[in-house]
Amino acid sequence: MSIEVTNITKVYKDQKALNDISFKVNDAEIVGFLGPNGAGKSTMMKILTTYIEASEGSAKVNGFNVSSDKKNVQSSVGYLPEHNPLYTDLYVKEYLNFNANVYGTSKSRINEVIELTGLTPEAHKKISQLSKGYRQRVGLANALLHNPDVLILDEPTTGLDPNQLVDIRNLIKNIGKEKTVFLSTH
Repeated sequence: MSIEVTNITKVYKDQKALNDISFKVNDAEIVGFLGPNGAGKSTMMKILTTYIEASEGSAKVNGFNVSSDKKNVQSSVGYLPEHNPLYTDLYVKEYLNFNANVYGTSKSRINEVIELTGLTPEAHKKISQLSKGYRQRVGLANALLHNPDVLILDEPTTGLDPNQLVDIRNLIKNIGKEKTVFLSTH
């Protein structure tokens, strides 16, 4: 089981963002987490990636508890947040090289993820020069750098034009053949 969520509740002051949520996601499965804005999708993803703690309940990613085994969860998850945090003054390869150093990942992996995500024609450009679709690809490439078993993608297709939307969906389908992909959308 890639993801196991049991009775998760998250309360922010007086606002209940998640109320007793439970679900499971199998290995090498693509699962869409659907709901309107404000439904708690991003909150759940932040809990699963150890960015925030649940108020109640428990969750495991790749068998690791998100509360007590954060380092192992983080090592096994690739995360693309809703607002893709990119250093736009860097070139694509430079940005991925920086993150490869943070992850302690082999430099050869950079070219692999560039090819996998279809960034080859844009790899020599500054991130600031890229379209939103290619910026999303850079975020996906970064999430894949350390070769995680699980990808958690928070609204990866928001704001994309129809052609970019098809490309990103196809990319996610290909990645989902080998990895668990948990993505949200409204």
